[in-house]
Amino acid sequence: MGYLIIILFSYALGCNNLALLLAKRKGADLRAGGSGNPGASNATILLGWKAGVLVGLHDILKATAAVLLAKLLFPDLIYGGAAAAIACILGHIYPAHLRFRGGKGFASYFGAVLALDWKFAIALGLLIVLVTVLTDYIVAGTMSTIFITPVYLGIRNHNLILAALFCIPLAVILWKHWENLIRICRGTEHGLRSAIRGDNKLK
Repeated sequence: MGYLIIILFSYALGCNNLALLLAKRKGADLRAGGSGNPGASNATILLGWKAGVLVGLHDILKATAAVLLAKLLFPDLIYGGAAAAIACILGHIYPAHLRFRGGKGFASYFGAVLALDWKFAIALGLLIVLVTVLTDYIVAGTMSTIFITPVYLGIRNHNLILAALFCIPLAVILWKHWENLIRICRGTEHGLRSAIRGDNKLK
């Protein structure tokens, strides 16, 4: 019953999408421009870097909150934090009220890691910034880290089940970013520098 409560609550929390609310205030639809994704990256491209930062923080913190609440309310459940993390991430990616068309999940993935091991999350954050600056692609920064997390959590906690559980959101996030990776190869992906300049920002 504890796991069920965690999963339902965390999924509902993950379904909250600030990007769409901000876009709606501007009379815009994030799914009709840029990458077509209602997440932080596309909010940065179409609404500007301030909106992108705000959306990113929201998506990070909702997953952090989900994991911390699960661990606080159900401390005896070994995989309570992992269950909350996965449910919140999947809620962000596949929100029922948006016909299962949500964001791509990395910000919430990072937020979950932040709740589980903040020192490791900071190291990941620095790696993301470094790779993004060097390549000019946010997706390159994010994709450089998703494979590291399950391995690290499994080794640190001596728990292969925990590592396997985090491979679930890894696979989904990789799938959701597949088109971005293809666009990078074709040279058609929107870069971070152009987003900061506002080259594609909605008027």
